[in-house]
Amino acid sequence: MTPDALPPLREVIARHGLDSRRSLGQYFLLDGNLTARIARVAGDLTGGSVIEIGPGPGGLTRALLDAGAARVIGVERDTRCVEALSELAAVYPDRLQIIEADALAVDLAGLVSPPRRIVANLPYNVSMPLLVRWLRGISAFVGLTLMFQKEVADRLTAEPGSRAYGRLSVVARRQCRVQREFNVDARAFVPPPKITSTVVSLAPRSDRLDETGFAALETVTAAAFGQRRKMLRTTLKPLGLDLAALGIDPTQRAEDLTVEAFCALADSYAAKTGTSAG
Repeated sequence: MTPDALPPLREVIARHGLDSRRSLGQYFLLDGNLTARIARVAGDLTGGSVIEIGPGPGGLTRALLDAGAARVIGVERDTRCVEALSELAAVYPDRLQIIEADALAVDLAGLVSPPRRIVANLPYNVSMPLLVRWLRGISAFVGLTLMFQKEVADRLTAEPGSRAYGRLSVVARRQCRVQREFNVDARAFVPPPKITSTVVSLAPRSDRLDETGFAALETVTAAAFGQRRKMLRTTLKPLGLDLAALGIDPTQRAEDLTVEAFCALADSYAAKTGTSAG
């Protein structure tokens, strides 16, 4: 079979009995225009490798290959989808590899040599833990192009002082330049979810934190936002930080602090605990 002779995705879904399973966070994106747009947003795919999480029946996978991706590694835990994707892999034997595994249990950086990027319509139920893991080791990737629930995208791009601003806002923007790309209407999915989705691009910063520094930032933001309506002098007291010495008003709340201020707190905490935040 040639790429031009590939069956429609709806036919693939019907033939393999790919009814969406909520337990796996599955919502299949079948609109070729939208998947092609995601592939374009991801940039030049002709060099290096693309890792796709939860490819399902292969809609975005096809778009990535059509966009010239030199190599695509699909990580899929649903055996039914793996069987369907094997047909696509047979058409692109040198460019597509399917791995049956839970992405939460896979070291993506160990799958393929750099440069590597992640492009995915993430399963909603695991999008947050996956993203935090990738942010922690962001130096392994040249970029992430990911689809989230709009609520998550709002948190990623939120500014200090807004209700959406929180731990995720701080750690993501410390590690990456975050760009909201476009929204995707629920009607584009099979089945349609009850929410709007958003495609977001994350480009690693050159001054990103290593894993030790990231851990310090996680500790500080967890303490500060754990009780976000309380003042910092209360929430950060267990960490023993001298807020005044850092030029931070102890009566402020977590949502008032800039990313830079949180980084100063993380540096102080790392120095206090004998670790490096660099």
